[in-house]
Amino acid sequence: MPQRIQSLKDITVHYDVILCDVWGVLHNGVAPFPGAGKALAQARADGATVVLITNSPRPNDSVAVQLDGIGVPRDAWDRIVTSGDVTRGLIRQGPPNVYFLGPDRDLGLLDGTEAFAVKEKDASAIVCTGFFDDETETPEDYRDLLTHFADRNIPMICANPDLIVERGERLIPCAGAMAAFYEQLGGESRIAGKPHHPIYTEALRQATELRGTVDRTRVVAVGDGMPTDVRGAINEGLDLLYISAGIHARDYMTGETTDERALDDFLASHQAEPRWWMPRLV
Repeated sequence: MPQRIQSLKDITVHYDVILCDVWGVLHNGVAPFPGAGKALAQARADGATVVLITNSPRPNDSVAVQLDGIGVPRDAWDRIVTSGDVTRGLIRQGPPNVYFLGPDRDLGLLDGTEAFAVKEKDASAIVCTGFFDDETETPEDYRDLLTHFADRNIPMICANPDLIVERGERLIPCAGAMAAFYEQLGGESRIAGKPHHPIYTEALRQATELRGTVDRTRVVAVGDGMPTDVRGAINEGLDLLYISAGIHARDYMTGETTDERALDDFLASHQAEPRWWMPRLV
């Protein structure tokens, strides 16, 4: 069973590289979680390299600005690798005429890819970063649009594999939910972010660039999302620190209290065996 720890400092002696999730671990989309940034900054001071690994569809420099605005300190990380970064490779491999499904603020994802946004009838691929309005919409609102695309065998490139994220006290759907719905309608999706291999390859490449050779047995992944952070760490054979008070907290927490038997049952039901766990990163 996973071991409950009180502080990230309890385990940093075992690791040279920390691959840390962002949304749900460092912040909730509105404000930083107290102590999370300080915990990573202390790990860096103790000699660890911290690579933030996020399913944000935005490029890493845009995420850095977003973290500044939310209040996550810059000394909490060495590098940022985003799903948007690795998704650009998928976009370059596809046709340039794409239907862009997501808010206008994410259009920068196409920069440098030679892809350009077109109307539905002219598209040979979909690039999905999320919903036009994730505060009110669900995938069902896009049934007609996506059915037409699926009937034409148009592939969807999903820039954010997350199904949901916390925004304050609410759970908000993400592009991963759209991709899953598209597959239900018979469409094809292509994904490079967590839990898929390309984003981990890039994160470890950047850690190696900073440190030299990286021993994978001395790499720990930190995250709260079962289908993304947890499954990705398992697929990559990495140790995992599970942040239990994230998006799955309703399955085993009442207020701030964790029912540890319910937590163990939850993890077992997902065939997940993190080495460590704690409610919030501190």
